[in-house]
Amino acid sequence: MSGTGIRALGVDPGTKRIGLAISDLSGTIASPLTVLQRSRSAQHDLAEIARIARDEEAEVVVVGLPINMDGSEGPAAKRARDEARRLATVVGVPVEMHDERRTTVSADRSMLEAGLNAVERRQRVDKVAAAIMLQSWLDARRHRSAG
Repeated sequence: MSGTGIRALGVDPGTKRIGLAISDLSGTIASPLTVLQRSRSAQHDLAEIARIARDEEAEVVVVGLPINMDGSEGPAAKRARDEARRLATVVGVPVEMHDERRTTVSADRSMLEAGLNAVERRQRVDKVAAAIMLQSWLDARRHRSAG
C-alpha cells in the first residue's frame, strides 16, 4: 500500500443544483453521493457542503472547474472558482479544482445507456457528473504519485 489513499468529496456546482460524490477510503473509486438543490442562501449551501464533508470525513474537497472546450474560462468557471474560494473558508480541509470538461455529457450518456428516462437522468446527472469529475481527479492523482 503506497499510502496515497485519500477520502475526497467531489463538488459539481451548477446554477440550480450541486452534485456531490465521494471517494472510497482508499481514494480509488468515486461514487455519486447526493444532489443539493440550491437554496436562496449561498452561505446555507456552503454550510451544507461543509456538513457533508465532515459527515463523510473528507480530507479534501474537489470542485469541478467548467473550462470551455478550447481551454478558456467563461462565467461558469469564474463562478466555480468563487465558490471554491468561499468553500475553502468553511470546510476546514484543502479545496482543489479539477477540469470537468465533458463530465455532464458523459454522465448523461452513461445513464442513457443504462436505460434511465429523462426525469431519472435529471435527478441524478449532477451527482453522476460529480463522480466522473472526482474519478478523473483520483486517477490523475494516482498517476502523479506513481510517476
